[in-house]
Amino acid sequence: MASATWSALRDTTVIARLRRWWAARTLRFRITLVVGVVALVVLLALSRLGTGLLQSALLGAADAELRGQARAAADRISTGTPVDAPGPQPSIRVVDTAGDPVDGRGPLPLRPREIRELAAGESFNVFRYGDARRWLAVPVVLPDGTPRLVVASGDLVGGATLLARAAAGFGLAALLGAVVVALAAWVATRAALRPVDRMRVAAARLPPGERLPVPTARDELHALAEEINSLLARRDEAAARLERFTGDAAHELRSPVAAIRAQAEVAVAHPDPALADETLREVAVEAQRLSALLSDLLALARADAGQRPAAQPVDLAGAARAAISRVMVQDGDDRDSPAVHLVAPTPARVAASAGEVGLVLDNLLGNARRHARSVIRVDVLPAGRWVRLVVEDDGPGIPEADRERVFDRFTRLAPEVGGGGAGLGLALVSALVRGRGGTVVATGAGTGGARLEVRWPAP
Repeated sequence: MASATWSALRDTTVIARLRRWWAARTLRFRITLVVGVVALVVLLALSRLGTGLLQSALLGAADAELRGQARAAADRISTGTPVDAPGPQPSIRVVDTAGDPVDGRGPLPLRPREIRELAAGESFNVFRYGDARRWLAVPVVLPDGTPRLVVASGDLVGGATLLARAAAGFGLAALLGAVVVALAAWVATRAALRPVDRMRVAAARLPPGERLPVPTARDELHALAEEINSLLARRDEAAARLERFTGDAAHELRSPVAAIRAQAEVAVAHPDPALADETLREVAVEAQRLSALLSDLLALARADAGQRPAAQPVDLAGAARAAISRVMVQDGDDRDSPAVHLVAPTPARVAASAGEVGLVLDNLLGNARRHARSVIRVDVLPAGRWVRLVVEDDGPGIPEADRERVFDRFTRLAPEVGGGGAGLGLALVSALVRGRGGTVVATGAGTGGARLEVRWPAP
């Protein structure tokens, strides 16, 4: 049992090494080797077939000649010529059906099984003592009705030599043919891959914004060039988006950092205890704004990189209740804060993570709080394979021309409202929802305010 396990493990190791060796070879080498091996196998099979056909032709010719000699002798014997009379050929023998000679000469150098094969009308080769002979027999009936066998044999040394030389020649021709085919495959593969090498060099030297020339022929290289150009376009777009995002992020981070620094410098330059409390409050507000901005930036960076946890069923109605509770805690006893109403008639689960659902709800409710006058309505409605989340407010609404732009990063239609945000909330909502295969759109509410509808896939 242990030896069998060790043998299987060794075989697996050998196969793994062969796979690694094969994977490390170039494409040109692999194609050439496969084509050469296949050509060698096919040509060797053809050479063996040719040798077999030549052997069959030689044996057929030998059988025809021996059968003619045996029939001539049989015709003489059937007319009454004595069987012990000298035959026209010394290779002609006359025996009875048991194989015993009746021509006055010695016994046949054949085994009983071979005698039976002769009596059955079969022909065969006998190789003994370095001699190769072909044997066959023709039945004949004497005038007195006695059955006899006229046995003819012939030397096959010349034929065997011819077959050996033919087999060697065929094998050498197959080997040379396989080498020629392999060299042709090497040259053809090199010529076929030369445009790919030129394309690779051109792609490495391309400056930003440039594209590879697309071949005129609608072949694989044409498709490859188009895919590479598409990849380059996505790269340039991502680089431009990253540059724009970095600039906007630096601009947005500069404001709270500058405000905190200014408040701290004023407090140090004018240490007035009466203003210390007010200064610390302003510093805390700016620090909170900076913390929220950094959290949103990190969440957007993770969403862009595709770093999201595995989807699992999340109760959207329960998450909405929790988000509304967080909003009420933040508002405290502020009577001017808008009222939030939740409509969730049935349980509804979405395929996402609890953190993503919480971020989406917090940003939608935060956006609605900044613009609503008196009321915010949140609807959670199952819709077949989807779950709809609708957040409406009775604020000024979103102009129709800006309903797609509001999901861009650092877009603020009214920076002065509610202290202004960083313009990342709806962009984060869009990235998180669309990352799970959902959609988010902005429309107008019946009250004249904004209506944001999210469609999440159900688990």
